[in-house]
Amino acid sequence: MNVAHERASGAASATPATSATPAARTSSTSRTMVLAAALGNGLEFFDFTVYSFFSALIGQLFFPAHDALTSLMMSLATFGVGFVVRPLGGVLIGAYADRAGRKPALILTVLLMALGTGLIGLAPTYAQIGLAAPALIVLGRLLQGFSAGGEVGAATTLLMESGREGRRGVLVSWQMASQGGAALAGALIAVLLSKSLTHEQLVTWGWRVPFLIGLAIGPVGFWLRARLDDTLPAHAAASASSAADSNAQAKSHAAPVRRALPLRQIVAGTMLVIGATGTMYTIVFFLPAFLALTLHMPTAAASASGCAAGVVLLVGSPFAGRLADRVTRRKPLLAAGSLVSLALLFPAFAAIAAWPAVGTVLAVVLVLIGLMTLTSPAGFLMMLEALRPEIRATSLGIIYAVGVTLFGGFAQLAVGALWRATGSFYAPAWYVFGCGIISLVGLMLFEEKPRTAR
Repeated sequence: MNVAHERASGAASATPATSATPAARTSSTSRTMVLAAALGNGLEFFDFTVYSFFSALIGQLFFPAHDALTSLMMSLATFGVGFVVRPLGGVLIGAYADRAGRKPALILTVLLMALGTGLIGLAPTYAQIGLAAPALIVLGRLLQGFSAGGEVGAATTLLMESGREGRRGVLVSWQMASQGGAALAGALIAVLLSKSLTHEQLVTWGWRVPFLIGLAIGPVGFWLRARLDDTLPAHAAASASSAADSNAQAKSHAAPVRRALPLRQIVAGTMLVIGATGTMYTIVFFLPAFLALTLHMPTAAASASGCAAGVVLLVGSPFAGRLADRVTRRKPLLAAGSLVSLALLFPAFAAIAAWPAVGTVLAVVLVLIGLMTLTSPAGFLMMLEALRPEIRATSLGIIYAVGVTLFGGFAQLAVGALWRATGSFYAPAWYVFGCGIISLVGLMLFEEKPRTAR
């Protein structure tokens, strides 16, 4: 359009070929924006998957102890450190995104995430540098967790703000699809390495390959995100800047920030995401190991269920996004999905107990993760549209980071403690059920922004 204007500034109207050019450019820009925004969240889930897969090797190399179980537990505890700093990243990076813009915040998060991934992939082992080795792994996880805490709020906000009414759900859904695609890619790469390399090769260098792949994604993410157009409205940026000036002059910096944030929406939103978080981290990441302990099922269930969940998220999320765009009110859709999930939860575990096979576990994962996928874009979109632009990234960052930290990062510990206390095979189901009830209460408390009928 600019070229046509320069060549024929006096023309009364554009030719059909010229008018088609902006549409093509818009489509290309939209694809680039989706890829750039979803890349960081995908990288996080990629690292999550490969770290989980090679956690025993990482424990052996960086946390040597008198037995393999202690090394593994230290490795898993280090992985959990990344969850602890998520809320801090959600607040600080979210506030940066609301003041400076979504684009600079996303550039910062992808660089921090790549740095953390590189530290893990390139760190010398304990045998080479002693205690500095586990310190590097911990630092890498801290950087990954901090950046992930701010990534979701800034990236999902940018996706939502980039779309027109009636298409925002599709754009937001790619944030969830990227999680599925990245988890699937991580699992496949880890399985491929394990099958094609000897144990000695895996210990020497093979486990590092996925992390180095993640490190290589960093420059690509930086390049893509540097080309983005920012979506922070000018009035929102001015409002955030004015608020920052007022805060600098006030006696207390914290009080104005608390007044600016919608506390009821943040609390209700955090409760709302707990249901999906509990389902994902319990059903996908904990259930296979639990079944191996209780029903002595094969370890193939772990990789199979992880791949199945990844496929459901990758393929199903865009369709769920279209559904979110079509409904006038999203609360009924979210409530229906939650109630159906809760109704099927205990029958699903009863089926596993009656027919303990990999196929049964896959069916349970497909159904429960499928229902979660169906409602996730609608939930994110409802929250984003109800939040003011000047506090949108900060609020969503806090909501997601706190929910995932408390009910995702500590899900395995909570379910394990519940199982040891009760001895019940249904301990994971009770945990997911409790998370679902909390989510339903949060849904009732959240104030949905009215939408016009389409």
